[in-house]
Amino acid sequence: MKKTKTDHYTDKEALDFHSKNKPGKIEINSSKPMTTKRDLALAYSPGVAVPVQAIADDPETAYDYTSKGNLVAVISNGSAILGMGNLGALASKPVMEGKAVLFKRFADIDSIDLEIDSQDPNEIINSIKNFACSFGGINLEDIAAPDCFVIEDKLKEILDIPVFHDDQHGTAIITTAALINALNISGKSINDIKVVVNGAGASAMACTNLFKNSGVPQKNIIMVDRSGVIYRGRKGLNQWKSSHANETKFRTLDEAINGADVFLGLSAKGALSKSMVKKMAKNPIIFACANPDPEITPEEIMEVRDDAIIATGRSDYPNQVNNLIGFPYVFRGALDVRAKTINEEMKVAAADAIAKLTREDVPDEVVAAMGGDRPHYGKDYIIPSTFDPRLISVIPAAVAKAAMDSGVARKHIDDFETYKEQLKQRLNPSLTIMQGINSYIKKNQKRIVFADGEDKNTLKAAIAFKNSKLGVPILVGKKEKIKERIKEIGYNENFDIEIVNSEDTKKRKKYVNFLFEKMQREQGLLERDCDRLVRNDRVIWASCMVSCGDADGAVTGNTRRFGASFDKVTQVIDARPGEIMFGLNMVVAKGKTIFVGDTSVNEYPSSEELAEIAISSARVVKMFGFVPKVAFVSHSTFGQPLTSRTKHIKKAVEILKHKSVDFDFDGDMQPDVALNEEYKELYPFSSIVGNANILIMPGQHSAAISYKMMKSLGDTKVIGPLLIGLGQPIEIAPLRSSTSEIINLASVAAYSADVIDYKKN
Repeated sequence: MKKTKTDHYTDKEALDFHSKNKPGKIEINSSKPMTTKRDLALAYSPGVAVPVQAIADDPETAYDYTSKGNLVAVISNGSAILGMGNLGALASKPVMEGKAVLFKRFADIDSIDLEIDSQDPNEIINSIKNFACSFGGINLEDIAAPDCFVIEDKLKEILDIPVFHDDQHGTAIITTAALINALNISGKSINDIKVVVNGAGASAMACTNLFKNSGVPQKNIIMVDRSGVIYRGRKGLNQWKSSHANETKFRTLDEAINGADVFLGLSAKGALSKSMVKKMAKNPIIFACANPDPEITPEEIMEVRDDAIIATGRSDYPNQVNNLIGFPYVFRGALDVRAKTINEEMKVAAADAIAKLTREDVPDEVVAAMGGDRPHYGKDYIIPSTFDPRLISVIPAAVAKAAMDSGVARKHIDDFETYKEQLKQRLNPSLTIMQGINSYIKKNQKRIVFADGEDKNTLKAAIAFKNSKLGVPILVGKKEKIKERIKEIGYNENFDIEIVNSEDTKKRKKYVNFLFEKMQREQGLLERDCDRLVRNDRVIWASCMVSCGDADGAVTGNTRRFGASFDKVTQVIDARPGEIMFGLNMVVAKGKTIFVGDTSVNEYPSSEELAEIAISSARVVKMFGFVPKVAFVSHSTFGQPLTSRTKHIKKAVEILKHKSVDFDFDGDMQPDVALNEEYKELYPFSSIVGNANILIMPGQHSAAISYKMMKSLGDTKVIGPLLIGLGQPIEIAPLRSSTSEIINLASVAAYSADVIDYKKN
């Protein structure tokens, strides 16, 4: 299998990702219980007849009794796939499944991809018209112009649900938001600016239309296609290009750009030259959005202008024009008011909301989600981050209100503050935790040792860690064996990750001396014993590398039991001064994140140890951007029933009460009482009941059993166990961890190496 041009993965990895476990990226799960005969009777026959009759009597009740109100069809015919061209309907399915995943990930919207095998716009229109009643909205994707215009316009005319071609309108909304802020920063009026649009495809026309609807005069916009300026009287223009034709003497981009305030490029690499940039007005606004390579790079612009405000379509530059900031939230707002369409008022409202959000001070929890940087409104921050958790509450509310004000909403929202709070609950902040950590460590590169370098998953993780620019990986293992593994996983060229082992006599001597000095009194080891440990055990070697300053952190495990790796690590590294060592797992299930400890170190923690585990857990949870709420869990709730283990846990709570801690805690309580809001009414005296996000378990056995059952049986994602309290940033992956799990732990180790003072008591 050849390696692709991208340096992030091989073709084989991409295919494996889409084929492993269940092929594809989406599945359908029941939202109702299906365990008893009665459940089946209610779900199907005869119980289903009741909502059937209700919908027949009043079609609007389909929103109440079916998934219609939160269901979007993602539709393509494959005629313009990701810039790859017309590869057919079936080839577009991976992209459409990906779009469905994004709807769920960013706005909690269910989606089904539908690929229509036709190049005839009328046939596509008719197909969609006939099944549209099943959905609350239609998202068109990767359909070539001008068919996309014909299809969308006709469907809007005949359907009473939102129809949205994201390639057009998603780009237009984000670009317009960026324009609003760029004008604000440069002190220019939208009514006076001169705009040049290079490109005349679906996105360019949608952007131009929204610019006009936002206040840019028609006469102030010059559009340019491959043949030059689109001017009145030019022969061969179709109806869509004709609507953007102006009375002008300009015939080329070079002529039109003279004195322009704004350049919007949705065309091709190199279309805008440095000489053209020089001719633009003072404080020019340049949106070079061609992908993957912009019309001109920011570096080239800065060579000739230091007053330009720049945006691109790329994530490696500031101000990325990314549709993810738009389409999930626009649909969220439209669905929540059962809108009949997504009109211009709703698009303008979305653009305005995005622009205003960018100008707000960024709160701490957003800083954590964005990788530790606190962006400030200005030339390099005119568009919010894709992972800004505030997007889910701000944009849908603006869109919903615009739908209501413009008369296309069938359902009204009376209390928008309550609605915004409900929107926030749809997404859990943990979804952005690893993104935030990864953003941070990309800017603070650390050397991370991957101790099990000959293991395939570990090797894949190290390669991905390097290629994703998360840090500098170091592999421990035999070079010949690792090279053999590299070929097996599809990487057979340009492999340049450092490989270390005990053949490095200089390092080996250094680590033996370090161990001997530490262990001769502690464990009575001789120098030759230490030499044998360093030579024969990769975990010992990796731990010595970190302790001796040859690496910043490490990840091990995966090829052996957690306890075996832990024993080796703790031979070399002591606990962090003043802390207890324990395992903390982050568990994400059904939109809620909880942290569970101790999952891996202390078999039966004492009351004092339970209190210390709670204190350290709260510290770590704060580091991840959460407000810690600690529940000491048990088989009992507030002493009922009272047993020896209950007393043990209650004592831990009493110990905490006498310490000066800055987080809420309570216990003892059963897990359902800690997590389920229904119990608040029964125990109104406790602020933790129904609100807990840290569960302190009575023993390692209960903690490990609980999280492993959830991971194995439920729709649950687990990160960890994170090894808390160790004197160096080393993480231990559980046996048979996936590549992604190992990468996450390596990222946590790199993050900890930079933000935790390991010398502090």
